[in-house]
Order: sequence, then structure tokens, then C-alpha cells
Amino acid sequence: MQAMQFDQSVGAILRRDKRYDPHAYFFLKDALDFTLKRVSESSGGQPRHVSGPELLDGFRDYALQQFGPMAATLMNEWGVRKCADVGEMVFNLIDEQVFGKQESDCKEDFVGSFDLEDALRLPFLPRNRPAAGRNAAARI
Repeated sequence: MQAMQFDQSVGAILRRDKRYDPHAYFFLKDALDFTLKRVSESSGGQPRHVSGPELLDGFRDYALQQFGPMAATLMNEWGVRKCADVGEMVFNLIDEQVFGKQESDCKEDFVGSFDLEDALRLPFLPRNRPAAGRNAAARI
């Protein structure tokens, strides 16, 4: 799809559903491309439809790759706080005939896969380690 058509489709979505920032839709399109490329490479170069959970994994991984420790903050700023939000955006794009779907695809495919906010924050939090000084002091 050409950039201008995608812009127009996002504009049409935003006129009826203002929950998500336009940047979230552009990021989702890039995350889908990222996921399709990854799936194609892992299946011997054969492109295929990706499932909701596969797209969620790609969305998460692409966000971490692109935005690092700011990924959770940015997604929150864009209104994308949980996996179900990604599904809502996907189905908005399906309604605009930007994304395709198989008959078995549904919004529930995007619910409960993982906690999106945790998935974007936890990789950057320090790991819990016992404090050597505290343990040493307790033994004295």
C-alpha cells in the first residue's frame, strides 16, 4: 500500500476511533513488515499469513529494537497499553481494507498472550541480586 493511501486510511480510522495515536498505526504497519520478514526467513523464504500471537511477538520485539528502554513509555503515550490494543488497531486496519485477514482471525487472538507493558519494561530493569554488603554485615 502506498504511503498516501495508508495516511488516508489512518485518517479515516481516527475520525471514528481516537483511542490510538496515528504514530501507533504507522508503527504497527512497520512491525507487521518486520514480523512478515522474520516469518519468511524462518520458513525458507516463503511468505505466509501471520497469526495474532506471532504479530504480537513481532510488535514487542520490533518496539524493543527500535525504542529500547523508551518502548513502554512511547507505547503508553500512543495509547497502546496491552496486547488487546494491538488487536483493536489491527481490526481497525482490516475494516479499512489495509490489512487482510483469514476467516479464523479474531480480536481474541490478541488477548492474554503476555503483559505488553511488562514485556517492554522488564528487559531494562536491573536483575535482583543479593546485596553482598548486607549479607556480609548480617553474618558478623
